[in-house]
Amino acid sequence: MGDYMKHHFECIMTACFFFTALIAVEQRTALFFGISGQDDVYLPQLLLEKGYRVVGVHRVSSRSKNNLERLKNITCNYPIEFLNGDITDADCITTIVTDVQPDEIYNLAAQSHVGASYESAEYTAETHALGALRILEAIRNTYKKCRYYQALSSEMFGKVTQVPQNEYTPFNPRFPYGVAKLYAYWITKNYREIYGIYACNRILYNHESPLRSENFVSRKITKAVVKIVLGTQDTLYLGNINACRDWGYAKDYVVSMWLMLQQDHADDYVIGTGQTHSVREFIELAFKKVGIEIEWHGHGIDEKGINKKTGAVIVAIDTKIFQASRS
Repeated sequence: MGDYMKHHFECIMTACFFFTALIAVEQRTALFFGISGQDDVYLPQLLLEKGYRVVGVHRVSSRSKNNLERLKNITCNYPIEFLNGDITDADCITTIVTDVQPDEIYNLAAQSHVGASYESAEYTAETHALGALRILEAIRNTYKKCRYYQALSSEMFGKVTQVPQNEYTPFNPRFPYGVAKLYAYWITKNYREIYGIYACNRILYNHESPLRSENFVSRKITKAVVKIVLGTQDTLYLGNINACRDWGYAKDYVVSMWLMLQQDHADDYVIGTGQTHSVREFIELAFKKVGIEIEWHGHGIDEKGINKKTGAVIVAIDTKIFQASRS
C-alpha cells in the first residue's frame, strides 16, 4: 500500500473510531415499567428505532406472556434488556434505577381494568399511586438528572364538569382506578416543583390497536364479530352502548409520550383526538366491515341489535355491565 493510500486508510479508520465512540457516548438509555398493554410494546419499539438502549422491568408472575414474547422478538438496532422487578417493591426499584442510570423513565405499570378496581382497590392503589411515588423517590435519592414520564388516564376526570376536557379541567374520578391515578398525578407534579425533577404527567384518552387487551370493549367487540361470522358465537353482550369515547391509535400516542420528555421544560399534557364516538357506532362499523348491517329494536336494557339479513339477534344488553357502566 502506498503512503498516500495508507494515509487515507488511517484517516478513515480514525474517523470511524471517533464516530463509533460518539454514538456510544450519545446513546440514551430508557427504563420502562410495565409490559401488560399495547403501549408497553409500541413504546420500546419506537425507542429502539431511535437508537436507545431499552431496559424493561417486569414481574416474574406477570400474566402478560404474549406481550413479553412480542417484546423479546423485537429486533432493531439494539436488543431489549429485561430485569425482574415489581412496582410494589421500593428497594427493588431503587436498585434498578441506581444500576441502570437511565436518561428517561417511562412508568406504564398499572392495574389496567377500570371496572375491576373496585374488586382490587388496594392493589390498584399500590400500583398506580404508590408505584409512582416509589419511582420518584428512587430518582430523587439516586439519579436525579433522569427524565420521568407518568402514564395517567381520562378516568381522572370521571363525572366531567366541562366538555371537552383539557389540562385545566377539574378532576372528579368515579372509580378507585381514577382516584389512584390522581394521586400519581399530584405526586409527580409535586416532585417536579419541590425537587426540580424533570417529571411529566400525561392524561391519555382511549387508544386502540390490534394489541389491545381483550378485556377492553374495543377488543371484546372485534373478537365477537369474528366469532359470530365463524359461527362459534351467537350474540355479543355489552353494557351501555350509548356511552361515548374518544378513541385514538396507540402507535400515534406513544410518539407523544416520547415527545413529552424531549421538551425544554417538563409539563402536564392531555392527549386525545378531540372527537367522541359511541360504542353503538363502534359496533355498527365493526359488523359493517364483515358485511353485516345491524338494525336496532327496543330501548334501554331491552334493546337488541338484529342482523338485517337473517333476523338473528347478534347484540344484546348485559344488565350487570349496563348498571356498572352507568354508576
